[in-house]
Amino acid sequence: MDIATLAGLGLAIMMIAMGLGSNLGLYINIPSIMIVLGGTLGSIFIAYPMDKAMKLMNVMLSTMFYKAHNMVETIRQLVTFSEKARREGLLSLEQDLEDVKDTFMKKGLQLVVDGIDSELLQTMMETDMDLAEEEMSIQKGMMDTGTALAPAFGMIGTLVGLIQMLSQLNDPSTLGPAMAVALITTFYGAVLAYVFFMPMGEKLSRRSQIEMRYKRMILEGILSIQAGDNPRILEEKLKSFLTEKELSSYGSESLQETTEEGNVSGA
Repeated sequence: MDIATLAGLGLAIMMIAMGLGSNLGLYINIPSIMIVLGGTLGSIFIAYPMDKAMKLMNVMLSTMFYKAHNMVETIRQLVTFSEKARREGLLSLEQDLEDVKDTFMKKGLQLVVDGIDSELLQTMMETDMDLAEEEMSIQKGMMDTGTALAPAFGMIGTLVGLIQMLSQLNDPSTLGPAMAVALITTFYGAVLAYVFFMPMGEKLSRRSQIEMRYKRMILEGILSIQAGDNPRILEEKLKSFLTEKELSSYGSESLQETTEEGNVSGA
């Protein structure tokens, strides 16, 4: 679960609600909601294939419910596979494939066990990476489309409200309420765009970068295992993919393991 997304949404909605005051009923207008929300969703369906557009809600929810990759643990797993491959041969990795949860890593290791040429293996894995990146780009694109269209439909709703208001100029008492209703759609469009679509799109963009870094690291590790590189060299190569925080975590865990091994030996 992504606590930052949930906390951010909760904070933004709470602050907006507090700013609206106690009379929240003034800001609820069903026709305005239909124009902004319905128009925005309809346009996204026009812009994207049905199978992609139907996943819009799942894409938005994915920004809140997401399990981050454990880069440190992945490096340790690849180093372990490297040690075993050097000791027992590449075919020995086949018995460990069922325990590999990551489908990308599992496919790469299976190709290694099958004896696929390194260049062909790299091409196949990079194709998978390109497809994954394209899918994430489409998801980000839907968020960007929503960001652009929600305020536009808010303005359309405002124009509709103004037309209705001008048609009732013979009754001055209706002008104030009519103007308020006309402006509500602009408010809805801005909230939808700048509280939901834009921040979620940025979250997806950042997540795409992390996902590609993760997959490149796995590919580098698998190619090193296939080439028979020394596990220590492989480890150092993969550590270059870690951020400063992840590298610090990796170092502290290594120190802890070394200490524990020393205590066991001393006992």
